[in-house]
Amino acid sequence: MTGQLFFNFFYIGLVSFGGGYGMISLVRETVLSHGWLTQDAFVNLIAVAESTPGPIAINMATFIGRTQGGFWGAVAATTGVVLPAFLIILAVAVVMHNLLKLSAVQAFLSGVRPCVVGLIVATAVTLGYGTLLGLSDLKSGVTLDWRAFVVLAVLLIFARIWQRKTGKKPATLLLILLSAGLGILFYGLL
Repeated sequence: MTGQLFFNFFYIGLVSFGGGYGMISLVRETVLSHGWLTQDAFVNLIAVAESTPGPIAINMATFIGRTQGGFWGAVAATTGVVLPAFLIILAVAVVMHNLLKLSAVQAFLSGVRPCVVGLIVATAVTLGYGTLLGLSDLKSGVTLDWRAFVVLAVLLIFARIWQRKTGKKPATLLLILLSAGLGILFYGLL
């Protein structure tokens, strides 16, 4: 299992652009296709990975590796997702320090950026549909989760009021703590 975790996350790390958020859709596809997590468990994983310290991709890989292969599974998945970026950055730093100045590289990166944005938007839409409407695929029926809508509305209203009062956006940690409190209130007590 550790070898499978390593190679799957190595592949994810190798072909993903845009950092952890750009990887989410590929991690989701891989995890669901192998049956390592359900859609609901994956959504919860993103919430936990985002709210814990560290890069989201490493947090996701470590958690999935731990659930599937214990300690060594976590080591394998985390190493797999980090190793491609490490090797690429090492090669760029050692061999091609002027690489980013090349017009071909600039053109490549300009073409990849919209794709990364599209992947992030597609993931947000997929997770939003799953969380707010209960859709896991196109064949499943809509099940509105009124509590998720209330939590989202409260967060948006809070952020808007905070920004008007202070002139700054609220800190991410503050929004995470508020959403955690609302989650306990709406999902833990009802």
